[in-house]
Amino acid sequence: MIIGIAGGTGSGKTTVARRIQEEVGPEWVTLLAQDAYYRDLSHLAPEERERVNFDHPAAIDLDLLVVHLEELAAGRGIERPVYDFTTHTRCPWTERLEARPVIVLEGLFVLQEPRLRPLLDLRIFVEADPDVRFIRRLQRDVQERGRTLESVIQQYLNTVRPMHLEFVEPSRRHAHLILPEGGCNEVGIGVVVERVRAWLSGGNPCPSS
Repeated sequence: MIIGIAGGTGSGKTTVARRIQEEVGPEWVTLLAQDAYYRDLSHLAPEERERVNFDHPAAIDLDLLVVHLEELAAGRGIERPVYDFTTHTRCPWTERLEARPVIVLEGLFVLQEPRLRPLLDLRIFVEADPDVRFIRRLQRDVQERGRTLESVIQQYLNTVRPMHLEFVEPSRRHAHLILPEGGCNEVGIGVVVERVRAWLSGGNPCPSS
């Protein structure tokens, strides 16, 4: 069973994915984050890397992501890239991910990419107020990714918000389930978890259309 979770930056996608894994059980669920698949920019000078639009689908190595999701779906493990957000490069090592009965893929463009959608048994779009999402992104980028306050604000205005409106927000129409408030939506997460448990116990699978 493959679950795809999309939504804007800071909407709570990762929190929802982790909650599903915790509630169902880590032994049953593999988490796969789209963020690990940013393209390696080591061939560019540092100042050129800063000018890349990281909020456009072209910034993601979707070819590799699709291949890896297909491998996991076939029951085979993968060597997932490890991305360094401070240098915008891939680390020389990878992380081994084993295939488990449930695979949860989360990221901005999970529902936007036509090659991913047919692989997803359950498609979820996580929503949160724009101001909440911006604050969460600001905190994350400053605390975890070594960004300055000014650079985060500038990026949000120049690329994050326009790309959200062009690519992310329209992809919500492909969702089976809209989940407001992300990880704070106990009822919504409970519905998803029960659906997964029913599938694991041999109940009806989630819709694939």
